[in-house]
Amino acid sequence: MKVAEAIPQFEAVFPFEEFNQMQREALPAILHREENLVASAPTASGKTALAELAICKALADGGKALFIAPLRALTNEKESEWERFEDLGYSVYVVTGERDLNSRRAERADILVMTPEKTDSATRKHDSPRYSFITDVTCCIIDEVHLLDSDRRGSVLEVTVSRLRRLCNPRIVALSATMPNIQDVADWLGAVPETTLEFDDAYRPVDLHADVQTYTHGDNSFADKYRRLYRAIDLAEPHIRDGGQALVFVASRQDTVQAAKKARDELAERDIPIGARGDYDFHTDAQKLQNNTLKNSVTDGVAFHHAGLSKEDKDAVEQWFREGKIQLLFSTSTLAWGVNLPARCVVIRDTKLHDPLEGEVDMSPLDVLQMLGRAGRPGYDDVGYGWVVCDRSEADKYRKLLREGKEIESRLADDLDAHLNAEISMGTLRDLDDVMSWLDTTFYAVRARSKPEEYDFAGLRDRVRDALSGLVSRGFVEMDDNLGVDGTGLGVLASKFYLRLATAERFKRLADRDFVDEAAILETVACAAEFDSVSARQSERDAINAILVGQNTPDSMEPGQRKVLAILRASMNGGTPPELRSDAWVIQQNARRLLAAMQSFLERFDTAETANLARRVEARVETGISSAAVGLTAIDGVGSGRAHKLAGEGIETPEDVRAAGVDGLIDAGLSEGVAERVFKAARKLPSVELDWGTFPETISTGQNDMREVHVKNVGKGARAGLRVTGNDTEVSAKASYLGEDTLLVPVFGGNFEEIEYSVHIAFPDLPLLPQVERKTVRVN
Repeated sequence: MKVAEAIPQFEAVFPFEEFNQMQREALPAILHREENLVASAPTASGKTALAELAICKALADGGKALFIAPLRALTNEKESEWERFEDLGYSVYVVTGERDLNSRRAERADILVMTPEKTDSATRKHDSPRYSFITDVTCCIIDEVHLLDSDRRGSVLEVTVSRLRRLCNPRIVALSATMPNIQDVADWLGAVPETTLEFDDAYRPVDLHADVQTYTHGDNSFADKYRRLYRAIDLAEPHIRDGGQALVFVASRQDTVQAAKKARDELAERDIPIGARGDYDFHTDAQKLQNNTLKNSVTDGVAFHHAGLSKEDKDAVEQWFREGKIQLLFSTSTLAWGVNLPARCVVIRDTKLHDPLEGEVDMSPLDVLQMLGRAGRPGYDDVGYGWVVCDRSEADKYRKLLREGKEIESRLADDLDAHLNAEISMGTLRDLDDVMSWLDTTFYAVRARSKPEEYDFAGLRDRVRDALSGLVSRGFVEMDDNLGVDGTGLGVLASKFYLRLATAERFKRLADRDFVDEAAILETVACAAEFDSVSARQSERDAINAILVGQNTPDSMEPGQRKVLAILRASMNGGTPPELRSDAWVIQQNARRLLAAMQSFLERFDTAETANLARRVEARVETGISSAAVGLTAIDGVGSGRAHKLAGEGIETPEDVRAAGVDGLIDAGLSEGVAERVFKAARKLPSVELDWGTFPETISTGQNDMREVHVKNVGKGARAGLRVTGNDTEVSAKASYLGEDTLLVPVFGGNFEEIEYSVHIAFPDLPLLPQVERKTVRVN
């Protein structure tokens, strides 16, 4: 079936002229029916074309398509691939957490590309103008729907799809690698038999021989890596000698680099014919690579691929591998989910991964099957060879996986209370009947009916009622006498910031303290449930202790919590020790998200000043700037480097920047253009002037008087907390979007010789130091 005949107006979208057998059989159900659709097919059989066909139908019908990609790294690839849609006049827009959302572009886009997490965020905020575009979606394509079985991400995908169906009921097209229980997914989505498409291994373009190879586990994990590497090279060697290619999956980005270096030496020692040093054009092109290690290895036929490489380097590696110039490629799992890059031989060297937040974890069975599915090059190989290298103790587990596959399970039970809280906080569930109706829309309920004993189907509703009761007793949800439910302030904030419920409770306890300082904020974040699985290796303990010495760290803190605290303190002071750097970036990013949430908790349940303190801590974790100079980071265009440069010249605050002027900033080391932009941005920040008006100098004992204090912001308006204290006791407070405001201050003659009145002005959203103005009144 030629593309031009089947769908002529979208012929240019497809990079081939004819659909293959699987695509031909799926095409009528996608293009000529309206029902939700589930398609399961072997890896590398051409499922991407099914997604593109579904998008074409949505566009032809005048609708808006949403493509949910399994990994953030893949969203950018789709943006590049689908320029073909742009060439036909359609707009493609990628929405990820890495980019600032352009809501107008999202609203006008014909095709949205998002991760499950970003789709979850958008559907939670669908009633805000910024995210209202999500309710315009008419077709939602879920790429790799077997992610439902992912430990951490599965429940997010499940509740997000259920919520999207309630919001705007788009057509759902769910695609997956081979799954034994496709009918459960079809039942969940309401796909009819005609749109439940199951393609078995007969549709694989190349037969797959998959098996397990074991190695002898030692006491040294570093040495074990090399034992597994040599085993992987043993498995790849006959294929490389025969002119074939091998793809070896390893645990981390750094492992891809180290394994490639070691493999080059080992291949040379074994005298395996590999490499293309005599290819002058290839050698010239290799010199253009940005990564020097990669530049030195590709001409020897060995390379590595991971998400940290530049797009240009990744594209080059992929192209050279397709052309056969690279014969041995080491990669992380990203390549298995994204780029269609098959090899005659695929080896999974590492079945365990180090996760900065979870410690050592087993590779997902879904990842294993996805990687092995890359074995076999259509048109070149009759058979693909896939191997799992594992310890003898785990061999039977992996053999069973290869023999029987993996049924998709629901992970919603793992954090049922958090997801239930989110739905109630959004107002989509208003009473107990709504809660039970919501339960019926979940994959969890479908699997419970399918496997009643394993899921305790008889007790399912009781479990949901217990989760709801727990939310009420813990203060996340309110329930009235008529069984109506509503989210509390605590529940709404927990949902808004995707917090574990235990973390939200911890933040609330912090806000209820009489005194909150920097140390309390850092310790509360370090002890958040999100970091529960962080572990401190023995090799990291000395560096952790060196950072925390003299900090009065609570004895109750676990080693993993101490590690998080040490990384945060080191980040605030501008440098993380080498021993802690491997996990530092992930921990810093999560800590900044938690600090942003804490800011809102403190503003709601404490004061704008403590919220501002959390904001300043967050800015310091990000930039490493001192507490005195952290206000510089509020200026647009001033990041870590410029803030340090200015602070080094004695310019520590936005006020200092305004006073220095453009010439002073140039003298401090900024170029003229940058100095002009920084000065202009600093002038837009809030700048407060305070007028005490007719505030008295003295007052008689027992006399009370009400006076007005005027606060004026001569910069750009911003949210502010205004508070007045008398001898440290609060006498007046208000929240304001500060342009100009007036505070009513009761002046009273109490049992003091004098009363010191203080006006506190803090901006909770900006890392500016709070401003405090004081005036003393004598009592006669």
